[in-house]
Amino acid sequence: MNQTFFFYDLETSGLSPKTDRIMQFAGQRTTMGLEPIGEPINILIKLANDTLPSPDAIMVTGITPQSTQQDGLTEAEFCKYVTNEIFTPGTVACGYNSVRFDDEHMRYCFWRNFYDPYEWQWSDGRSRWDMLDVVRMTRALRPEGINWPIKDGKATNRLELITKENGISHENAHDALADVNALIDVTRLIRDKQPQLYNYLFKMREKKAVQQLVNLQTPTPFVYSCGQYSSANEKTTVAFPIAPAKNGNVLVFDLRHNLNELLEQEEPKFYPIVKEMKYNHCPAVAPLGVLEQGDGWKKIGLDKETVEKNLKALLAHPDFIERMRSENEERAEFPPAPDSESALYDGFLDAPDKTKCLAVASASANELADFHPDFNDPRLPDLLLHYKARNYENSLSEDEHAAWEKYRVERIKAQANHYIKRIQELAETGADSFLLEELQLWYQSLLPY
Repeated sequence: MNQTFFFYDLETSGLSPKTDRIMQFAGQRTTMGLEPIGEPINILIKLANDTLPSPDAIMVTGITPQSTQQDGLTEAEFCKYVTNEIFTPGTVACGYNSVRFDDEHMRYCFWRNFYDPYEWQWSDGRSRWDMLDVVRMTRALRPEGINWPIKDGKATNRLELITKENGISHENAHDALADVNALIDVTRLIRDKQPQLYNYLFKMREKKAVQQLVNLQTPTPFVYSCGQYSSANEKTTVAFPIAPAKNGNVLVFDLRHNLNELLEQEEPKFYPIVKEMKYNHCPAVAPLGVLEQGDGWKKIGLDKETVEKNLKALLAHPDFIERMRSENEERAEFPPAPDSESALYDGFLDAPDKTKCLAVASASANELADFHPDFNDPRLPDLLLHYKARNYENSLSEDEHAAWEKYRVERIKAQANHYIKRIQELAETGADSFLLEELQLWYQSLLPY
């Protein structure tokens, strides 16, 4: 199977993948050598009439709800398109902070539209890679040959600043397609300047590869670059696996810190000194040997002696490790989501429901009108109502239309106060008057007749 990259980026109506929506999807397929394949993709997705976007998000992207309604695909059309044409077998989906943001928005979008929310990232040779932590580790350990930005006296890894420092064209930053093209150029820069680290981290995007290095069967210190760590040390430390975490993940301890000293404090705070590392989040991890080259220890402000001393202190407190494991286990129990759309992680579907979901996603508007599957999962009936209302409104019965309208109006009311207040605040700052007027008109168009 031929592998290809698909670099992609989203612009959304807000930050929450549970409640906000994708408004723009852009991407470019490349060879594994980062040469473009075909034309870039740049599409809008209709913002449905139950959503008020974040005014701040619209000020950044310039994408109005009205423009998505005029030129966009419905969510159902979008999911069908990216499933059949974009996330094809062998595709490595690649982005910048995509694991924590873009991928989550995609998962919830697939969930709302009766597509499997996970298979696009793992089945048939598919996988994913997040370049943000690759950038962090490159900056920390192998910065040579690349100009690294500083903002307000602090190190920053903002994509538009990395491109500026390295003479890479990046007009219209925060437009999804412009950001995709910039990311491909930055990826190419890292590959060309630090090919050994680039190739290593590409292999380490796989969950099994990470588990071979970081595990509780043969625990050993390892190098870890992560956004929760301090920018003063290039977001990088030496960590040690201490206990199992939920969903088969692992708790790790930052060996920059001495546990004896922490326990002497009156109210010690252990996060992110102790944090969960998720194996399937493409973490940037490496063996300690990478610190032996090019003053690696000095670059991250650590030394072997400190790490060995702090590891000894940590292992002398098995009670602390058990406490961290127990507290993490307690935190793992989340209350049920308030509605079906935000309940993606409340459980997997059984095989019969998966088959029925496939039938929903492939059904026409006429077929949906008379399609009333007997779902086993209690989340799916409401999900089906919302799916039909957003994508095939004419398929709704009179009772279904009334139920949808009740849900829609309540959702708008829950968002309205903050929405209107924020528009007023932005108007006082001299923000774009056209965008603010469009947002006001969008709100008025959603009110009940």
